[in-house]
Amino acid sequence: MSTSPVSSNDEAQQRRSFILVVCCTIIGAAAQVLIKKGADGLGSNATVVQAALAMLFNPPLFAGYAMYGVSTVLLVLALRHGQLSLLYPVFAMTYVWVTILSVLIFHDSMNGFKLAGIATIVGGIAVLGKGSSA
Repeated sequence: MSTSPVSSNDEAQQRRSFILVVCCTIIGAAAQVLIKKGADGLGSNATVVQAALAMLFNPPLFAGYAMYGVSTVLLVLALRHGQLSLLYPVFAMTYVWVTILSVLIFHDSMNGFKLAGIATIVGGIAVLGKGSSA
């Protein structure tokens, strides 16, 4: 049984869409880390105006929001040819990356509940991925 060029092209587009969404999750997690670093630099009594200005003049905040913009553009490109029901659950990997980066960069604690949450997210993504290929 041979595959037609169209279905081969569709598979390639689906794969590219999946890779783009994985990139979105990594960029989104990095953006969260930068936003946290920038927010820590605001001080405890920052006003709304100070926070808004910091988005422009605080390099980590500016970079974090810029990375969110890049992530959004990549997501739009991914969704053009991908299945939303398969791709959007993969976007939940952002939570996994943020948790891992928080432990590594901010020395947040890791415990059994967080590990169980990560396992649940990864397992859920795997189940949803299997369900859409059936």
